[in-house]
Amino acid sequence: MCRTPALAATVLALLTSPVLAAEQPKPIAPAPAAAPAKVTAAQRAEARRLDPLARAAFWARELEIDGRDVEAGVGMSQALRQMGRNEEAADAVGRVLIVAPDSIDALLESARAQIGRGQGFYAIEPAKKAQALSPRDWRPVSLLGVAMEQTGRDEEARAYHAQAMTLAPNDPGPITNMALYYAGHGDLPRAEQLLRTAASLSRADPKVRMNLALVVGLQGRVAEAEQLVRQDLPPEQVANNVAWLKAATERQPTGQARSWNAVGGAGS
Repeated sequence: MCRTPALAATVLALLTSPVLAAEQPKPIAPAPAAAPAKVTAAQRAEARRLDPLARAAFWARELEIDGRDVEAGVGMSQALRQMGRNEEAADAVGRVLIVAPDSIDALLESARAQIGRGQGFYAIEPAKKAQALSPRDWRPVSLLGVAMEQTGRDEEARAYHAQAMTLAPNDPGPITNMALYYAGHGDLPRAEQLLRTAASLSRADPKVRMNLALVVGLQGRVAEAEQLVRQDLPPEQVANNVAWLKAATERQPTGQARSWNAVGGAGS
């Protein structure tokens, strides 16, 4: 009798037995790649001082790590808006509002982005929602003023600007926006008076003085405007801004102007 089939069966049984199978070397699985870590709060604070292009890259990386990061989404929108890419800014903050519909920062940024793209009508809803969530905050009220201007609702615009000034009488932001409202309607002396008040406050930033220079220049006092510009710009940029002021004065028959950075004046 041939014993080969029986021997083969015995060998096969041994190879597949639990004990011998456990002794076989197993392939080593690659270690999972470590997930990229978010940066620290201190690093985020430092990033806010970067120029808009660098900030956009920084927040884009944070969004790759966590697409639901509200701060990163708002930061990305702000950076895009400050680069003049308002359509993209509106899209970026719109994604934030899907996951955080009650975020005050996101609602304000949405209103600013819509104003930046010239669509003030679409800024009204997020600004009103932000106002309802934070009724003592002047920023949504002031943004409503700018939005109403863009939609031609001047009486409502002036009322919102006045309300914002009442909420924050010592903040240059709402005073500046009221001044720009008057400048946009041809009342340059009143706009100048308000801007001088705003510029005298401790929290006034260079944008306030730039808007003051604009209003002064549009009244034909270009030399005085130049002195204001020199306070905040390096010499190589002064000539360009003065040339812009002279050209604006020549083509501005009614004195109507909104500012070099109207949206920024609304609390960005």
